[in-house]
Amino acid sequence: MRLNILEYSKLLAEHNISIIYSGPLWAEGIDGMAEFLQKRLDMDDMSLNVSQAVFSVFVEQMNNMLMYSAEKEKREHSETGAVETSTGVFVLGSCDKSYYVQTGNVIKNSSIELLKERIDFLNTLDKKELRQFYKEQMKAENDNPESRGAGLGLTEIARRATSKIEYEFTPYGEGLSYFTMYVTV
Repeated sequence: MRLNILEYSKLLAEHNISIIYSGPLWAEGIDGMAEFLQKRLDMDDMSLNVSQAVFSVFVEQMNNMLMYSAEKEKREHSETGAVETSTGVFVLGSCDKSYYVQTGNVIKNSSIELLKERIDFLNTLDKKELRQFYKEQMKAENDNPESRGAGLGLTEIARRATSKIEYEFTPYGEGLSYFTMYVTV
């Protein structure tokens, strides 16, 4: 089936979507997307603080998708050998003089409760409390048995966001759900 790209273009412009990506994610690929995003942010002529916040949220969300996506695949690459990829969706857009970063990926249902608790807790904190919590987290051991990092990603996202983190879990089947996160910067 062939789709009309002009219709897509109009739809993206209607919703002020600057960048959209859907597909496999791997560390080096994220580096390339980060470079592209940085150049795009530079072209948008936004303040350095906003640009840095958008970029930081992008990096954290992409790393979360890379590490925690339940859709993983080993791919052979002629130059680098086997590469593990995750699958996800990334959207950057603008709305009411703010930017938003939205991501989506499949996760295990066993991760839902912990994610809800963490995000809901972070959403109760103001900026000063988030700064303090971040400092405390840096000193503490990560208590998440499924975590592959320092456990600071969601806190960093909350620190950079200008409103509460929005999220949704949609049943995906066989012990999986589709996790969508929406962050305004």
